[in-house]
Amino acid sequence: MAPLKIGDKVPEFSVSDDRGNIQSLSDYFGRKLIIFFYPKANTPGCTAEACDLRDHYKELKEAGYSLLGVSADSSKAQYNFSKKFNFPFPLLADENKEVINIFGAWGPKKFMGKEYEGILRITFIIDEKGFIERVIEKVKTKEHASQILN
Repeated sequence: MAPLKIGDKVPEFSVSDDRGNIQSLSDYFGRKLIIFFYPKANTPGCTAEACDLRDHYKELKEAGYSLLGVSADSSKAQYNFSKKFNFPFPLLADENKEVINIFGAWGPKKFMGKEYEGILRITFIIDEKGFIERVIEKVKTKEHASQILN
């Protein structure tokens, strides 16, 4: 499935986060929302990306954004990742790939010459009414907040 694109309405979803709370798209209506997808908790690139967003969280909040991180990791893995790095935003434990499939954040990848299917590192910026405003497909893990803010 192709990723959602600018102008698309995001379908409603409800998924558990790292603290066992249910997070739904409708919880964020009226606010700008950043949803960033990452392949796996506690891996170098995913850690760099999430820590960059954490380090610039105040600026992102001041710009009016809420944040949700998403991977297919379990709630426990997400909790450990969040606790270890003190993330101030929820991490969705999308084990059934509900949100991943809604956004089309699953597809072909290459690593060390091997091709496989997996979670794409992609970020969606959603407006206050639930429509895709921007899509960042070439995420720079150590500079992701500046990609969003600029």
